[in-house]
Amino acid sequence: MARRKIEHVGIIVKDIDASVRFYEEIVGLKLKGQLDHTNGVIKLAFLGFDQSGETELELIQGYSGTLAQEGKVHHVAFTVDDIEEEWERIRKLDVRLIDSEITTLPNGSRYFFFYGPDEEWIEFFESTR
Repeated sequence: MARRKIEHVGIIVKDIDASVRFYEEIVGLKLKGQLDHTNGVIKLAFLGFDQSGETELELIQGYSGTLAQEGKVHHVAFTVDDIEEEWERIRKLDVRLIDSEITTLPNGSRYFFFYGPDEEWIEFFESTR
């Protein structure tokens, strides 16, 4: 199958700039990219250790008005080779979809979400980075 690695782990944050500073200064990650989502509300930042093929940390600002103490990890994403192929495969399985279509970000990366067995969010992600 075409699944290769954990792409990134998304964490909901209140202030993306403060969180980027924290993860850079305290954890030692480097900002690898930042963009506004096509929905005009959500801001995304991707951080890592600047290594090829690494799993990244994705910070998400604007997802909801409240930030519960639990549930700060929003989803786990897996890199896929062909998002269309995976979309068709998942749609045929006994899996509850979250998205009704594949989303394309301004940088050309594409993704969709579906639920895991305990209602956790799983993302399949085809990256242009």
